[in-house]
Amino acid sequence: MARYEYKVVPAPNRGVKGKGIKGAEARFSHGLEELMNSLAAAGWEYQRAETLPSLERAGLTSTSTEWRNVLVFRRPFEETATELLPAPAPQDRHTDGTVTTAVETADAADPAGQPDATPDSQAASAPGT
Repeated sequence: MARYEYKVVPAPNRGVKGKGIKGAEARFSHGLEELMNSLAAAGWEYQRAETLPSLERAGLTSTSTEWRNVLVFRRPFEETATELLPAPAPQDRHTDGTVTTAVETADAADPAGQPDATPDSQAASAPGT
């Protein structure tokens, strides 16, 4: 299933002057076109225009409802790959309250990091026998 992120921007309420553009409607359309094209260049896809209520403060104690025109855009949500941390080592809890990890247990069994030498192999390699 595709995931999207949304951007809601206020619709322009005034036109934008441009070369060769005359009249209020043409200026308004030009402003809307510039807004939509700039967002499209950034990867946003136009979805719809909405008129939504907004409660505004009117005076000290009262509120009034103002209607706001907004434009809704969306683009595919870019999930950034997050590097997962390695799983924690298994832990053994002892009766005295200490905790030993599997790595510590292996290191304690052989502090030199060498395989355990058996007495037979030590005797065979001892000089003079």
